[in-house]
Amino acid sequence: MRRTPLTVLAVCIAFAIAGAQQSAPRPAALPAAIAESVAAAMKTFEVPGLALTIVKDGDVVLARGFGVKTLGKPGDVDAGTRFGIASNTKAFTATALGLLVEEGKMQWDAPVQRYLPWFQMSDSYVTREMTVRDLLVHRSGLGLGAGDLLWWPESTYNRDEIARRIRFLPLATSFRSAYAYDNVLYLVAGKIIEEVSGLSWEDFVSTRILAKVGMSGSTVRHSAALAAGNIATPHARVEGTVRPIAPFGSDNTNPAGGINSSAADMAKWMIVQLARGTLPDGTRLFSEATARELTTLVTPMPNPDPPSEIAAARSDFRGYALGFEVRDYRGHKIVTHTGGLPGYLSKVTMVPDLRLGVAVLTNQESGEAFNAITFTALDRFLHAPAVDWVTAFKTVRDTLASENAAAVGTTTEARDRSSRPSLPLEKYAGEYRDAWYGDVAITHAHGRLAIRFTKTPSLVGDLEHWQHDTFVARWRDRELRADAFITFALNPDGSIDQAKMRAVSPETDFSFDFQDLLLEPVREP
Repeated sequence: MRRTPLTVLAVCIAFAIAGAQQSAPRPAALPAAIAESVAAAMKTFEVPGLALTIVKDGDVVLARGFGVKTLGKPGDVDAGTRFGIASNTKAFTATALGLLVEEGKMQWDAPVQRYLPWFQMSDSYVTREMTVRDLLVHRSGLGLGAGDLLWWPESTYNRDEIARRIRFLPLATSFRSAYAYDNVLYLVAGKIIEEVSGLSWEDFVSTRILAKVGMSGSTVRHSAALAAGNIATPHARVEGTVRPIAPFGSDNTNPAGGINSSAADMAKWMIVQLARGTLPDGTRLFSEATARELTTLVTPMPNPDPPSEIAAARSDFRGYALGFEVRDYRGHKIVTHTGGLPGYLSKVTMVPDLRLGVAVLTNQESGEAFNAITFTALDRFLHAPAVDWVTAFKTVRDTLASENAAAVGTTTEARDRSSRPSLPLEKYAGEYRDAWYGDVAITHAHGRLAIRFTKTPSLVGDLEHWQHDTFVARWRDRELRADAFITFALNPDGSIDQAKMRAVSPETDFSFDFQDLLLEPVREP
């Protein structure tokens, strides 16, 4: 199969050694296929910088950086450059809970209310039956990303307020019947760690996990991405151009995604996980029993066949364990997870029976890049047939982009441009309230409407009439990339009954869960 010519960068990669363990014996040269994949993926998917880590049999094969920390500025990514690893943090939270189980301070299958008596879901049965394990495995009955608007974009709600507002979130399915990824229940898991240990989630993870693993360059707060030092700048495609964007800086959701780490430190983390909790000095971070819990499938996940271009990535099973996804690839069990924040995407993949681990951290929002590099590396160590994963994922990406554009086009073509709002614009203005999010203000000035989410400073936008009683919220912060429809329903007397929202584009991140809002006018008493 045709491959990109080997570049100077690729030659450098082929002779790189792991910076994480300078005293370790010199590992074998990195195969050219992986070198080519890194260079091609960065170019094809416009990734300014990335960190790649490969570990095998307890040794670091590679832990280094490529590209630059910030487009247009000096400063190369190296083995110590930190990236936001986002939801790859969830495995650290699960591991922390495992340590507390080992100490006899809590149980996986004990009710959450045993440790947090105030905890509630919207259904009393679910509240009563929800266990610590349930918090981690995405089977609560909440819909995809439910409640994320409580913290994403950055809100003024604190962690306690977010956790307590979960009781107002409607359930999308029955309890334990379906998989739907969420973040807010990991905040509750973090609260259990605090309640049981007497330490904040940040202090517990820093002292009980990072320090013992030797991850001295990693941090445990989203806000650390705002600090000076050896940290990659997040980038994203904004209105057609890849450029630097503002980091996510709120610490409300650290237990779900707050860790910033590097190639060198992720190598250490994977080595300990692949050793099933054994530290390099022979002592244990966690027990064999905890290792089994962390990597045993609990919640089955949808597992459709992939597009034909990436058919080799097909799996026979796929599910969620505790902070990890488990699946198969070419006859081997895979333990993996991805992470996504504004401007940061990451993927950690481990093959336990081969003691092989691959981690890719990027400062651009391209899942295609981390997938292409990961599968190329796995194939090399699995002695699998060569696949041009970069080209394959580019084709899949381009097809999906065309489908998304067509969906937006279909909606636009169906628009009745001759329609007018049922009411004078000033009649839509007022205070609205959603049971779980809180207040949203719509104002009228100079013949125009504007919308403001009162707890989310960046969610301020102008309302443009779309058709009938539907408007489009064009957010003034264009880095959000999440414009949304808002549709008003009227009472028989012409007053506004309620308003609902949904994203304009299928490409909008699922954490903008506008569709879960039911906005009702706040009536004067």
